[in-house]
Amino acid sequence: MSLHRDSADEAFTFKGGMLPMTIMELETGDPERIRLQLGNKRTHSPAFFQHTPVVLSVEKLDEPHLALERICAVCRDHKLLPVAVRGGADPVRQSAWALGLGWFAPLETQRVRSLASVDQATEPPEDDTEPPAQQEAAPAEGATRLYRGTVRSGQQVSAAEGDLVVVGAVNAGAEVLAAGNIHVYGALRGRALAGIHGNPDAGIFCRELKAELLSVAGNYKRLEDIDPQLLHASVEVHFHRQQLEIKPLG
Repeated sequence: MSLHRDSADEAFTFKGGMLPMTIMELETGDPERIRLQLGNKRTHSPAFFQHTPVVLSVEKLDEPHLALERICAVCRDHKLLPVAVRGGADPVRQSAWALGLGWFAPLETQRVRSLASVDQATEPPEDDTEPPAQQEAAPAEGATRLYRGTVRSGQQVSAAEGDLVVVGAVNAGAEVLAAGNIHVYGALRGRALAGIHGNPDAGIFCRELKAELLSVAGNYKRLEDIDPQLLHASVEVHFHRQQLEIKPLG
């Protein structure tokens, strides 16, 4: 009997992805203060509070596991869906798992691991043996992706290693992502996420702004947060002074 199974019989496959995720950085573990601020924000930006998934960052808190369940309840009361917790020691991790949430290591730990990986990758050989040619590879050329045509609703176009240039429009319900900058030579009505690997120097440039969501290095603005005077204008978007700055292009 053959042990081979046709791929059509598989129930699922695991794939890596680059999904945008909102980080809720907690300055306090007091659920009532969180409830008050969420109520105010929901009044001004009701569209955001429509079952939006969030990651709770507890890195600035002492003993956040003591209030984690109540904080999650407050979020759900305001139509936010906590999906994971970032930061904290083992008690936080255990509490997150008990609540059915994922857990991410503190951001600083992730940076240390990343730097360690870079150091190991760039460490010179201990002997005089000439390293393999691939270790001396220059930065890849042509990392910029050029897309011609309209990015239609439900479609996603990405540039995982560089800039993305769209010669056309991005319709509502469509999504464009890039590790670097995003240039749209047409109307931007969907979602644009630049600097998806955390590059705060990335930017978004478009000929006509009507975006559902703009994001640079995880910092975002939704349509209702954009100055109405900038809508339908040619603009550039950058992360400046800890917030997204949108200004006329030129």
